[in-house]
Amino acid sequence: MFRLLQGDVGSGKTIVALISSLNVINSGFQVALMAPTEILARQHYSLAKKLFPKNIKIELLSSKSENSEKKRIVKDLETNSIQMVFGTHAIFQKKIIFANLGYIIIDEQHKFGVRQRKLLSDKGGDNCDVLLMSATPIPRTLTMSVYGDMDVSIIKEKPSNRKEVKTYSKLESKIDDVINFVKKEIKEGNQIFWVCPLIEESKKLDHQSSVTKYKFLNEIFPNKVALLHGKIENEEKEEILNKFLNKKYSILVSTTIIEVGIDFPNANVIIIENANKFGLSQLHQLRGRVGRGDKDSTCILMFKSNLSENAKKRINILKESNDGFYISEEDMKIRGFGDILGFKQSGIKNFRLADPVQNSDLFLLAEKEIRRIEMNNEDISKYKPLIKLYDRADIINDIA
Repeated sequence: MFRLLQGDVGSGKTIVALISSLNVINSGFQVALMAPTEILARQHYSLAKKLFPKNIKIELLSSKSENSEKKRIVKDLETNSIQMVFGTHAIFQKKIIFANLGYIIIDEQHKFGVRQRKLLSDKGGDNCDVLLMSATPIPRTLTMSVYGDMDVSIIKEKPSNRKEVKTYSKLESKIDDVINFVKKEIKEGNQIFWVCPLIEESKKLDHQSSVTKYKFLNEIFPNKVALLHGKIENEEKEEILNKFLNKKYSILVSTTIIEVGIDFPNANVIIIENANKFGLSQLHQLRGRVGRGDKDSTCILMFKSNLSENAKKRINILKESNDGFYISEEDMKIRGFGDILGFKQSGIKNFRLADPVQNSDLFLLAEKEIRRIEMNNEDISKYKPLIKLYDRADIINDIA
């Protein structure tokens, strides 16, 4: 199996991965789950400890573990004494040898490079099943185009007790209203994410910085505000996130570093500065950091006046819907497919004869035709003229 499990934020992908892991373990194989951050790996490990039977041995391979503990885990994996291991990129180190690895789960797969994913999958050999999980909803036609070499499963619904996040927009000049709202939330024992696009002030960009906002909020809420951004060392990041998780702080001022899916059940408010500068899908990912508990949750999009038409569209779409797949479709219409997942950076080529926005019906028809050809085991030599036309498409595009 080589499968992409795609689901909106908070849809239950982790539970699906853990239940499928139990089946693999009961069949006598080992399972490895790799996450992009240690705190997320630890969160998955803690959930598995609660759900799995006591006779199944699972371990967390952490950079914070004592050397003797790491050596024991490495040895137990090689002798098949551990059934499932959780960790970050440390799992694919050369010294990690599995006795019988049968299933690899890679969470937030877009955060890992192709080489990193391959290093881990190579440890299981040709017959090892691989599950990639993504919380970035991708339009169906784009999924077919980019992930055509793998099976795709989609979770469209969220747990029945999950409340929708109410989304509002506010001019930056109305900051006093937002501060009063935050005071009320803190008084009720709730926690707040405050997201800024920059770490520090920039002369070139008129955007809010996390450092400036942290200083501003710390004066209003002394000893209740923490700061998190990409320049902070990993160990300190983990410590800040753990303290926030344990309610040592009421407000976490951050850059988009919090985008990756950690659960903070007590955080029910997210405020996003310069919201007009983010893409729709990224705003939706950020909004997904709240609304994971049983409380009513709120997202406030802050912006300056004089918005462009596209910025107004993005903010209105987010206020209207919590459906990640609908939002992703709309984002693709506004920005084009090439920017949805950063394809330009990942080396995926532009389409030559069609694109998934304007020609979605052709993509669906092509998928149906490919399945028919495969089922009937047809001779594809008759399609050679089409392949030649495809190869000439670059010339056609250059002329156009």
